[in-house]
Amino acid sequence: MTSADHASPKVVARNVAKHFATTDGDVIALADFSLEVQAGEVVCIVGPSGCGKSTFLRILAGLEDATGGELSVRRDDPSKPENAVVFQEYAIFPWKTVQDNVAFGLRMRNMPKKERDEIAGHWIERVGLTRFRNAYPAQLSGGMKQRVAIARALAYDADLLLMDEPLGALDAQTRLTLQEELLRLWAETNKTVVYVTHGLEEAVLLADRVVVMTAHPGTVKTVLPIDLSRPRTIETTSTPTFAALTGELWEALRDEVARAQGYEVPV
Repeated sequence: MTSADHASPKVVARNVAKHFATTDGDVIALADFSLEVQAGEVVCIVGPSGCGKSTFLRILAGLEDATGGELSVRRDDPSKPENAVVFQEYAIFPWKTVQDNVAFGLRMRNMPKKERDEIAGHWIERVGLTRFRNAYPAQLSGGMKQRVAIARALAYDADLLLMDEPLGALDAQTRLTLQEELLRLWAETNKTVVYVTHGLEEAVLLADRVVVMTAHPGTVKTVLPIDLSRPRTIETTSTPTFAALTGELWEALRDEVARAQGYEVPV
C-alpha cells in the first residue's frame, strides 16, 4: 500500500440517501449525506430525533442498503472483519456466559478455542469483568451488560467500530464510568470510531470531530472540530474550553431540534 493510500480517508460517504416506502408514500430518512472519516479518528454524530443518525450507521454497518449515493470503507487489513457494532440495547446472548459472549465473534471467524479464550479473557479484564467471566447476562447490571458488548466488539478486532447510543440506556453514574473506559480503550487500540449519540457533552468529550445533522430529512449541517488535547478524562468536562465547545455545539443544533419538534424557526 502506498503512502497516498494511507493518507486516504477510512470512510467516505458521498450524497448517501435512504428512502423508506410506506402506505403514505416514500419517507426520506437521509438526503445527500456526505462525510469523510480518517483512520484512527473518533467521529460523533448528533442530531434531533428522527434525523437519520442511526439509519446512516446501519447503512455503514451493512445492515441496510442506501437508496442512492456512494459509500466506501478502506480495508487496511483484509484478514480483519470490516466492522463491529455496539447498539443501545444489550445485544448479548442471554444463554451464554460473559466469556462465551465476548468470544462469540472470534468463534464465528473459526479461531481455535484456546486463542479465542485468551483474547476474550484479555478484553474481559480490560473492561473490569474478570470476576464475572462465568456469569450469565441475567446476573449482570445494565452497565455490566454493555461492558460485555463493548468487550466483544473490541475482541472482534474489526477495522471500524460503530456505536449507536451505546450508553444511552444507562444511569448517569454508569455512563460517566463507561465514557472514561471508552476513552482509555480507544487510546490503547487507536480504533476508527463512528459514534451516534444524543448527548452533547458526551460527543464533545469523546470525539475528534462532531457531525451535526439537520432535522428530517437528515443531512450534514456542519462539522465541529473538538480542540481538546488527549488523553481526556471526566475532569475535562469542567474546563472552560469544554463548556465553550458544548455551547457552540448546542447553537449549531438548536434550530434543528426546534424544526424536528414542529416549531417555526426564523430564517
